[in-house]
Amino acid sequence: MSASVPSLSNPPQLGLRANLGQFSLLVLVNAFVGAMVGMERSILPAIAEQEFHLAARTAILAFIVVFGISKALTNYFAGRFSDVYGRKVILISGWLIAIPVPFLLMWTPSWNWILLANLFLGISQGLTWSTTVIMKIDLAGAQNRGTAMGINEFAGYFAVGLAALATGWIATHYGLRPQPFYLGVVFVVAGLLLSLLVIKETKGHATHEASLNHKPTQALPSQKEIFWQTTWSNPNLSAISQAGMVNNLNDGMAWGLFPLVFASAGMSFTQIGTLAAIYPGVWGICQLFTGALSDRIGRKWLIVAGMWIQALAIAFIVLFDTFAWFVSAAALLGVGTAMVYPTLLAAIGDVVNPAWRASTVGVYRLWRDMGYAFGALLSGVMADTFGVASAIWFVAALTFLSGLIAAVRMRESLR
Repeated sequence: MSASVPSLSNPPQLGLRANLGQFSLLVLVNAFVGAMVGMERSILPAIAEQEFHLAARTAILAFIVVFGISKALTNYFAGRFSDVYGRKVILISGWLIAIPVPFLLMWTPSWNWILLANLFLGISQGLTWSTTVIMKIDLAGAQNRGTAMGINEFAGYFAVGLAALATGWIATHYGLRPQPFYLGVVFVVAGLLLSLLVIKETKGHATHEASLNHKPTQALPSQKEIFWQTTWSNPNLSAISQAGMVNNLNDGMAWGLFPLVFASAGMSFTQIGTLAAIYPGVWGICQLFTGALSDRIGRKWLIVAGMWIQALAIAFIVLFDTFAWFVSAAALLGVGTAMVYPTLLAAIGDVVNPAWRASTVGVYRLWRDMGYAFGALLSGVMADTFGVASAIWFVAALTFLSGLIAAVRMRESLR
């Protein structure tokens, strides 16, 4: 049964000010979504090495491959289902699927069960994060789209950083398992209750925006048409998709390899947790400004410059091996990612009819989060074959190339 939407004779209001209450609640929900990922970032590679005695980088990074593929595929269906059934039911479903995750991470006796936990986590993230993005775009309207995405991604990735910092500290003082994952139980309960009790459906806002800005006779394209446009035939959408994929490719590499690089340089769990927190923390905070900045200066060159800054930051991780330089590189990587992440989502909103915007966001997020799997698999194989430094250099070069592709193929989308 499709979700009910408000009558257009009494249409919902668009804009951040008009929807401040619901928008703020969605920001809080997305913080809990991000925290679920953050609790893994600083300690799961160490658990693989120390508790399960995995030596091959490819095997260690398998949890990111599972997470990335499951999240990417779920994003694809979450967008389409949000257009058909409404946003709220998809959001609640995502939290229900997250319930087993912290318990599996706490008590699982083998690495295969860790992979199962990350399968559930990826599906949950695809449903919850995709839906909070779509709902905020619905509420914000056209004029504040970049600002809305900046706030959304700030909440998610600042929470990733805080959770990584917290679990790193807990692991240092109490051990790798189970104590760091007690936080996950709190995150799931809070996110689920908020989604059930206080979050309201926003599909009616998208319907109203579509009636204002687009011809009512426009038919919903087939999913095949939307997929092809977002993947290749539309220059803007395809440039956005490849940039999003490479952005998460380097994030998948950072998630899996950076803690190992830091450990080999003599960093403690507390220092590794701090470094794992700085990157998403800076990424999160800066998005408060970069999203709004894209509403003023445009999307294209913020995306291009952000990809190139990421490439430089990744190179710094290989070139230097002190804590101070690692801090600088992590912060610079956060700045570059913040320039890209909300801007890509805002650019999609610029060029797509709101009536099928959720489906387009789903396809974009399919490719973007497939980058986690590609990044973990590629960097793991290269690290095992040529060494960790070579894998990181390769990802840095690929990130620079992605920015070049966006510079050539993308047109400015801000009207």
